[in-house]
Amino acid sequence: MKLIDELRAEHDIIDPMAGALRTYVARRVRGQADAADAPRFLAFFRLYADAFHHAREEGVLLPALARDLDVPSETGPIAAVLGDHVRMRATFAQLAALLGSELDAASGARLEQLATEYTRALWLHIDSENSVLFLESEHRLPRAGTHELPTRAPTDAEAAARDDATALLLRYPPLVDDGIIRGEGCPICPNFGVHCDGVERAWWNENEWDEFPDRVG
Repeated sequence: MKLIDELRAEHDIIDPMAGALRTYVARRVRGQADAADAPRFLAFFRLYADAFHHAREEGVLLPALARDLDVPSETGPIAAVLGDHVRMRATFAQLAALLGSELDAASGARLEQLATEYTRALWLHIDSENSVLFLESEHRLPRAGTHELPTRAPTDAEAAARDDATALLLRYPPLVDDGIIRGEGCPICPNFGVHCDGVERAWWNENEWDEFPDRVG
């Protein structure tokens, strides 16, 4: 499915850029990074990661899942993804207000805290989409008769923000965060057991539950 292939490929760009953002923030706090690069990071995450990538998830993929699979959008994986987007936007708004500003000890510490919170949420969000949402969508939508979904090319501004990532990644090599455990499946998702009980409880039908012993046997 072309849209899902595109979304997955976009994750391959967004993921390392989250690490580059962490490197940039760490250097900014120490006075070792150019404040003029802040708008470039802001453009990438606002325009490419959110206005292009997340918007197509929210405007196309998630509504198609709710409509064509007749699964709930108020609970389960759809609600979890939407909730992640809302929370990440709120965190990023606070981060953006500090990123290009003059920093003292307090604001620098707050910026690092926000960058850690935002990037960890984004990484776990990417993992849960890649290993659950996208796989389930590719499996279930064709069975419901939906073989393709509409997509669009990035605008000039979105494409420019994406293309600028190459230079930013070279200037600010992505930080590897040893404080986060990444992986696959529902249990790795922070929403599991809090905002979502897992794709099995949310989406599986009786036949799938009947087949469960064979799946794990």
